[in-house]
Amino acid sequence: MAKAKREKKPEPPKEPELRVLPTQLRIGDRIVDESGEWEVLARAYTTGGGKIVNARVQRAGSDAVMIRVCGAHERVAVRRG
Repeated sequence: MAKAKREKKPEPPKEPELRVLPTQLRIGDRIVDESGEWEVLARAYTTGGGKIVNARVQRAGSDAVMIRVCGAHERVAVRRG
């Protein structure tokens, strides 16, 4: 007698990950990079003639706050929610 094939369970859908310019960050966005996930606390601002972007962030689940600096042309991975 032939055995019935088991159906694979569908994987749960992943949260969509956007790649945006740093100037397009919004309060509440979560920046994802190799060091972890960071939540944006304040609107990003530019310095250096608009070539450098600074964003005030905190690590998800922590109280430590820091300013992330990146080039205005570099896209960052973001989860919006």
